Order: sequence, then structure tokens, then C-alpha cells
Amino acid sequence: MNNYMNNFTFQNPTKLVFGKGSIAQLPKEISKKAKVMLTFGGGSVKNNGVYSQVIAALEGYNLVEFWGIEPNPKVETLRKAVELGKAEKVDFILAVGGGSTLDGTKLIAAAIPYAGDAWELVLNPKLIKTAVPFASVMTLPATGSEMNSGAVISNVATKEKFAFHAHFPQFAVLDPEVTYSLPPYQIACGIADTFVHVMEQYLTSPGQSLLMDRWAEGILKTLTEIAPEIDENPQDYDLMSTYMLCATMALNGFIAMGVPQDWATHMIGHELTALHGLTHGESLAIVLPATMTVLSEQKKDKILQYGERIFGITKGTEGVRVAEAIARTEAFFRSLGLHTRLSELNIGEETIAEIERRFDERGVRFGECQNVNGAVARAILECCL
Repeated sequence: MNNYMNNFTFQNPTKLVFGKGSIAQLPKEISKKAKVMLTFGGGSVKNNGVYSQVIAALEGYNLVEFWGIEPNPKVETLRKAVELGKAEKVDFILAVGGGSTLDGTKLIAAAIPYAGDAWELVLNPKLIKTAVPFASVMTLPATGSEMNSGAVISNVATKEKFAFHAHFPQFAVLDPEVTYSLPPYQIACGIADTFVHVMEQYLTSPGQSLLMDRWAEGILKTLTEIAPEIDENPQDYDLMSTYMLCATMALNGFIAMGVPQDWATHMIGHELTALHGLTHGESLAIVLPATMTVLSEQKKDKILQYGERIFGITKGTEGVRVAEAIARTEAFFRSLGLHTRLSELNIGEETIAEIERRFDERGVRFGECQNVNGAVARAILECCL
């Protein structure tokens, strides 16, 4: 792999509307002439005041509501929203919720103008020719979906979970105050998801971009610093503002410019979620330390850099420092209250064999070196036990 920055083309068209009371800015961003479909998750927005703020801001608009987009959004649910959107002839969609609500909305937006089944678009995004314009009011910082074109959709019937890329949100409203009511577990999973998003773009080969490295390390270091403080003060505006912006910046393309990316941890984590319903952030907390261990020789130079710059690890042989960096990573996830071992969740050989089979059947090879196939995925999962 080369040691210089790769060529790249960068564009991110999403407008961020950030800060206290920012939901009230919605009328400035959505035309009064639009037929707007609001998409929601399970109803927490009615308990935390977000729903009432959105409805107040959109007073006088022609609105239709769709409820019930679940965590790890299921295509079976999204098909119902597509039917509603087609029947109501909506021409704008506003996702109000976390990353799952927005991920689901990305598929809904693409599937409304499409004549076939929505799942076809997940399997072959090249079929997406147009989409209903959409945006978000983000209530759970984690996925970075508010400022990227990606989404991850599950299929209950086939027990599959796949990512696809299509259109960007037109804008995203981020008010850190809406995070105050989040349960600690959701915050923990969101921090882990954000952390691993950065690691997938950072922990590859050394020396390709000093700037991207420092930018990524800035997010990682910030997360390790604020995580224990958020645990103590989950309604601190400055802390939650920082966390919310970390989640956005971790996956909006900014730290990916000109550098290789990994994503093996995510692809294995998606399978764990598809098979067992694990929360996405927790699946990543389980898999990442094992990915680092199994691929430690390949990633050695970057792990050493990461250990020194994030955790201050400077003493001992290279092997000792690599091992300590991996141990400190797992300890960070455990400090969030997350599981880091499959055995803690009674997941074992049967699941490992199925994930290896799926990787082999699809002929996939993930990672910056395209070497994470079924056998390597098995080795990583065995290291997670």
C-alpha cells in the first residue's frame, strides 16, 4: 500500500442547523407548499418534547405521519411507509429520531419513486435514479447518518443486514438539548459507534495523511475525555454538544479524504445484529478489539501511533505497546458499560460458522487490504469469545 495521500473527490451538500432551539428553524428550510411525511421511531419523541416542538414549528403545513421505524430498521416496516408515501403523494420527508429512523427514511425516499420492491435498492443501489427530498431532526448522536448518504437496512425474512449509499439529507437539525433524556445505554452505544466509525477510517496504514490522522485522533481523544464526564453529567449542554458534533464529524466524509478505509469490524458487527439483534454500537465494541488483535501485524505501525497519541503508551517493546493499546481500547468500551465478549451474550460456534459461511458464499473481502474473508472473520470472532 502506498504511503501518500490517495486522489479523491469530496462533496457534502448537507446543511447543519445546530444549537439550542434549532427545531424552530424548520420553516426556514422546508417549503410551505410541500406535502411533508414525518417519520418516527417508537414514540420516545412524544415523551421528550421533540414531537411537540416539530409539530409547533410546522404549524400550517400539510403533514402525514409514519410511526414505528425500529432500531436496525427493517425493510418489512419501511415498505409500509413507502406505500403511505406513494398514496399521499408526499414530496418531502422529515425524519425525527436517531440514526435508525433516518437510515430507514433514506430507503423510503428512494423507494417512493421506484416501481419495484424497496429491498432491491439495498441489494443494488445503482437502481436508485431519484429520491424524494428528505432531512432530519436528530435525537440520538451515533451513526453520523445526518450528514452522509449511507444507510443500513435489515431484512427479517432473510436475517440479513446490508449497507447502501444513495442520497444525502438536504439539512440536519441538531439540538443537543434533545439528548438529555437519552438512556445511558443508548449514549454508551452511540459513543462506541462514533469511536469505531473513526477507527475504521484511521487504523489502516500509516503516513498517508498527517492532517487526516490528527483530525481523526482529535475525535478519538475527545470521546475518551468526555465519555466519563457525560456519564456523570448527561444534561451538560457543552458535553452533549461536543458528543453530538463528534458523531456527525466521524462519518460525514471529512476524515476519509485521501486515506484507505477498513470497515471489516462493521461488516462482522452487522452480521451479529442480523442474527441476534445486538445493538449496533455494542456489536462494534465486541468486534473491534479482536479485529485489532488478529490484524495486529498488518496494523502494527498505526496501532503504535494510536496507543501513543490517544492513551499515552510509550514504554515497552512494540509488542507490549500494541497489546496495551488493544487492552485499553477494550477497557474504554467496558467503561461505557458495554459487553466486549461474545461469551457474555451466549454467542458461540454456531454463529461464527454461519458468519464465515455468509462471507464465503458472498465472496466478500473487507479491510484496507481486502483480506478479511470468511476465514479471517472466523479468527476475529473466535478472538471475541
